[in-house]
Amino acid sequence: MVESAGGGPGDGAAEMLDRPLPDGVRRRVVTIVSDGFGGLTVGELPAQLRQYARFAPNRRAKFAGNAMAAALETDPLFRQRIAEKYREAQPELSGALDSGSPTPAADPLDVAAAAYVLRPAGWVKLVTAAGEEAQRADAERADEESRAELERLRAELDRAREQTRTDTERLRAELDAAKKETESLHRKLRSALSDVKRGEAALRKVQGEMETLRAEGHAQVSAAESETRRLKSRLGEAEAALEATRRAAREGRSVEDMRVRLLLDTVLDAAQGLRRELALPPVSVRPAETVDAVEPGRMTPKDIAARALSEHDPAILDQLLALPQAHLVVDGYNVTKTGYPQMPLEKQRLRLLGQLSQLAAQTGAEVTCVFDGAELAAPVLLAPPRGVRVLFSKPGVTADELIRQLVRAEPSGRPVIVASTDREVADGVAKVGARPVASAVLLKRLS
Repeated sequence: MVESAGGGPGDGAAEMLDRPLPDGVRRRVVTIVSDGFGGLTVGELPAQLRQYARFAPNRRAKFAGNAMAAALETDPLFRQRIAEKYREAQPELSGALDSGSPTPAADPLDVAAAAYVLRPAGWVKLVTAAGEEAQRADAERADEESRAELERLRAELDRAREQTRTDTERLRAELDAAKKETESLHRKLRSALSDVKRGEAALRKVQGEMETLRAEGHAQVSAAESETRRLKSRLGEAEAALEATRRAAREGRSVEDMRVRLLLDTVLDAAQGLRRELALPPVSVRPAETVDAVEPGRMTPKDIAARALSEHDPAILDQLLALPQAHLVVDGYNVTKTGYPQMPLEKQRLRLLGQLSQLAAQTGAEVTCVFDGAELAAPVLLAPPRGVRVLFSKPGVTADELIRQLVRAEPSGRPVIVASTDREVADGVAKVGARPVASAVLLKRLS
């Protein structure tokens, strides 16, 4: 029924299909299709629209608008079904369009959309007229908005001009006031500069007079000090002569003996005063103690190295640690990765430190264990065992460099033993007087 009522090729339908629908008409058409969409079964829908069957009308119009418009244009059966649903929903407008006399009070866009779906006779003219009406309405609305915007801009321009005039007058008044204040300040500044120059001249005059008085005072003080020293010297000579005379008379000695004794007392008093002034301690080192020699019962690392022991004999380490004030420096990860590399680093550290603590308790030697800080993924919360100093190298410093710093910090002559298999470390510490020991030797001694 709808197809027979629709316009044929002779009434401009083909020409209308080649042109896009006006936006307002298209939106109303999509709304009509979306509303009638829900009354159809899935089998009655075109294949491309079945995925939107469960959508709400608003979401369907939003996401499937283009697909529904295309299906309505290309699928006559789908359009006929939508037209039937629309006739059921809007019987008055549908009847008016079928009779060729649409309601004058109806919205032109609704009339055009309904005509596009129902396709009555003359539907192309209705759609075209609705598009032209919408364009005229849009143009009129745009003109009204343009006129309103123009009026608003003119009002803003008038306000801006008025504000500019007000600001200009205010700024001119402030500029005049500033000029007057600047002239007053310039006058005050010139007066102040004149006062400063007069004050500087007076100050220079006073300074000259003070320098003259100071020079005269210094000359007088110097003369007085010279006279005082001369008088003190004469007084000292007189006192010395008087004391010598009294002592000679009291002890009955000759004048020569008195002079010798007086000179000796003077030298002794001067020596005692010098010792008190320099705070010199009593003599504690005797000349014999300065001679470089080995005392009985004491051996140096070189003496031990010369004995008939294998380099891999743990007894060498015991003999070195038995030296007075011996200091054992351990390359931590070098030793642990030599002895038990399969263990995690944390367990390697704990095992080695526990063994070194026992060694320190047995030998009484100072023990320092050095680990490479670059090996750490996070800060180590470690309680150093008793008798063992634990050090981690700082960022950018290797454990080898830290070991060499420790060896250089020790005084020359102290026995320092470094346990490491690293040949560079061993050669470096040997050059500064330390004794390198292989990590395997330390591991045998610990086991």
